[in-house]
Amino acid sequence: MTRTSPHAPSRRSLLRTLTGAAALGTLAGCGVPAAYVEPGDRSAKDESAADRRLTWANWPLYIDTDDDDPGRRPTLEAFEKHTGISVGYTEEINDNDEFFGKISPSLMNHQRTGRDLIVISDWMCARFVRLGWVQRMDRSRQPNVAEHLDPLLRSPAFDPGRRSTVPWQSGITGIAYDRRRLGREIRGVADLWASDLKGRVTLLSGLDEAFALLMQGDGVDITRWTTADFHRVCDRVEREVRRGQIRRFTGNDYTKDLVSGDVLACQAYSGDVIQLQADNPDIRFVVPEEGAELWSDSLMIPDRARHKTNAERLIDYYYRPEVAAELAAWVNYVCPVPAAREVLAASKDKDTAALADNPLIFPDSTMRGRLAVARDITSAERLELAKRWNTIVGL
Repeated sequence: MTRTSPHAPSRRSLLRTLTGAAALGTLAGCGVPAAYVEPGDRSAKDESAADRRLTWANWPLYIDTDDDDPGRRPTLEAFEKHTGISVGYTEEINDNDEFFGKISPSLMNHQRTGRDLIVISDWMCARFVRLGWVQRMDRSRQPNVAEHLDPLLRSPAFDPGRRSTVPWQSGITGIAYDRRRLGREIRGVADLWASDLKGRVTLLSGLDEAFALLMQGDGVDITRWTTADFHRVCDRVEREVRRGQIRRFTGNDYTKDLVSGDVLACQAYSGDVIQLQADNPDIRFVVPEEGAELWSDSLMIPDRARHKTNAERLIDYYYRPEVAAELAAWVNYVCPVPAAREVLAASKDKDTAALADNPLIFPDSTMRGRLAVARDITSAERLELAKRWNTIVGL
């Protein structure tokens, strides 16, 4: 059964250049105390043994629910029953920057956030890690994470070894197009600049969402890109804007343009396209020959969380292949637990078993060879790059 994509319109949001770590760094230079938290100040007394509960903040529609009772979350209820740990689950994250602003005053002042577990996009996780706003996890309590985490996701540049973050779900930023309306295949980023697509192409408006795929189209290794690589891509995008190739820059509303036919090809997220294909099988998703970006929304335990051990147990529970399979069957994003594929393949339900062969949930070896996790934008780079990008986009 298909379901609404978990990515709400603001999900992978526009960059706000005066928020987040860059703004905090600027303020520190103006006499405001630095926001960095030393390792010794990140933890508090862990009350997990005596207080068997935890509070978890996540995005809307990003966990399995019961078809007959949307208020029930089967995998979460099973965890509570198995462990005796009560979970206060809140769908309060609608935008990375907005949530950053919501909890940053507590974190920069060494105070509790009221949350034991949060899920945010990796580019924002990078800010938290640099600022020392998250605790390192105890892998001795997480054998399933150690065994089953996808090797492609194990060691991003901002968190080597994934000591402070664990992917909740992943996705691919690639190209979506309507094969019937276009009348030909699209194989790479360069195809977006073809004359028969003039005025019928959209790119993502968010800096963190858009830049990696465009660099890959320029032959750049996104695990080690430079600012020169970035500005070269911007030069190309500016030329395409001037000649009318790009219809507009979008958030998740690119799906409406693709469905209506106003747009024939666009930057897109793999999970969104799975939903669109249920109604229109002519919509295709391409991992370009030059490669595509593999990204994650990740679980983190913020500083001074009261129930760290309980949170670590919950994270590890979702890395059991049978639990990861149940979640993947609902959210339809790239599953960070490859072993879940065998669980789905063994399902007696034909539609569920078919998900095991969907490369947008379990990328095949050819696709995996084209995927890379981009080096994140550092705080020192962010203001310069955001200024250039936002001028092009029109922000």
